[in-house]
Amino acid sequence: MKVYKFGGASVKDADSVRNVGRILQHEGYENTLIVISAMGKMTNAFENIIDSYYYQKPSLKDAIDFVYQYHATIIEDLFEDSKDVLFEVNCLFGSLGIFMGNNTSKDYDFIYDQIICFGELLSTKIVSFYLNEIGVDNNWLDVRNYIKTDMYYRDAKVDFKLTQKNIQDIDRKSLNIAQGFIGGTDSNITTSLGREGSDYTAAIFAYCMDADSVTIWKDVEGVLNANPQYFEETSLLESISYKEAIEMAFYGASVIHPKTLKPLENKLIPLHVRSFINLEKKGTIVRKGTDIVPKIPCFILKKKQYLVSISKTDFSFMVEESIGEVFHLFHKHKVKVNLIQNSALSFSVCLEDSFENFEELLSDLQLKYNVTYNENVSLFTIRHFTQNSIETIEKENTVLLKQMSKKTLQIIVK
Repeated sequence: MKVYKFGGASVKDADSVRNVGRILQHEGYENTLIVISAMGKMTNAFENIIDSYYYQKPSLKDAIDFVYQYHATIIEDLFEDSKDVLFEVNCLFGSLGIFMGNNTSKDYDFIYDQIICFGELLSTKIVSFYLNEIGVDNNWLDVRNYIKTDMYYRDAKVDFKLTQKNIQDIDRKSLNIAQGFIGGTDSNITTSLGREGSDYTAAIFAYCMDADSVTIWKDVEGVLNANPQYFEETSLLESISYKEAIEMAFYGASVIHPKTLKPLENKLIPLHVRSFINLEKKGTIVRKGTDIVPKIPCFILKKKQYLVSISKTDFSFMVEESIGEVFHLFHKHKVKVNLIQNSALSFSVCLEDSFENFEELLSDLQLKYNVTYNENVSLFTIRHFTQNSIETIEKENTVLLKQMSKKTLQIIVK
C-alpha cells in the first residue's frame, strides 16, 4: 500500500495534471491512494471569495468567476470532450451558490471551511476524470465521509478511532483519489485541518491503512536545509529522523506539515519527499535513524511575527497563574506561540497571527496587563547551529531577542 500526496504546484495547470499521470505510470499505481490539494494558488483564490462573501463586497462575482475560469481553462486544455467533467464542476459551483444563498451563520471560521473545501473537490474531480481518460482507472472519494473531526473550524482535531473504522471500507486494490486538507464532522459538516493540511491527510490515510510508505511530490528535489526563496545557498538533506523532522516542522519548516510526522512515526512508515520534475532523483527519506544526513545547519525563517512583552500593571511577578491566564487568551484567539522568554517582571513571546486576531487579543490582554510589542518581525531558527551560521543571520539584521539550547538557536530580528 502506497500513499502519494500532490500539492497545488503539482496540479497548477493542464501540463501539471498530465505530469501526475506520467508519475503514476512511471511509479505504478496498484494498491495506491493519492491525496490532492487545490490547484495552484486556488486556496488563496477561495479565501478571496470567502472575504468578499463575508464582508458583502461587490467583488464576490468577479472572485467566483476568476476561480471558475481558471478551472475551465485547464479542462479545455485537458479534454477533447469535456461535457461530463464540466457537468461535475458546474454541480460543485451550484453547491457553492446554494450554501452562500442559504447560510445564516455569522461565524467566519465556519463559513471559511464550508467554502474553502471546493478547491480540493474541484481539483480531485478534474484529475480523476483525466486519469480515467488516459486509462489510469481510479475511484474518486469524498474525504469528508472518511476523515472525521471535531467542530474546531479551520484547525479541526481528527477522531482517529472513527476515521480508521471508516477507512477500512476503502477498496485498497484500486487507485483511489481523495482530497487533502478537509474532513467532516459526525453530522457531515465540512471542516479543515489547517493550512498545508494535505500532508497530514496523507499521513492519516497511511496510518489507518498500514501503508508501506508515503511520498510527497514537490517542486524541489527533497528537503533542503533552508528555503531557497530566502537563502542563496542550500543543500539537500538525504535522510532525516522522525524526531529531527518533527523538531524542524515544529519550528516552521515548510516542506513537511507539523502534524504529518507523528502518525507515521507511530507505525514506522517512511516518508519520501521527491521531485515531481525529475523522477530519477531519490529525494529525502524521513525514517527512524540518524538525526540528519549530512549533518549541517538547517535554517527556518518565519516572517510577519509579533514580539510581545507582557507585565503586570502593579509590577508584581509574572508567576504561573498569570502565565496560565495569558496562554488561555492565546488559545482563545488562535495565535501560535513560536518562542517564550520570561523574567521576574515580564513575559516575552513571539506570536504568529494566522487568523488575524491580534487586535482582539491585545484588547483582552490590556484589561489586566501592560503590553508592548514589535510587529512584522522575523524569527530565524537554526538547528545544529555553528558560529558561522549565527553570524550569517546577525550580520545583516538587528537582533531583538536570542535564545539558545543544545541543538537549536532562535533569533528574532527587525
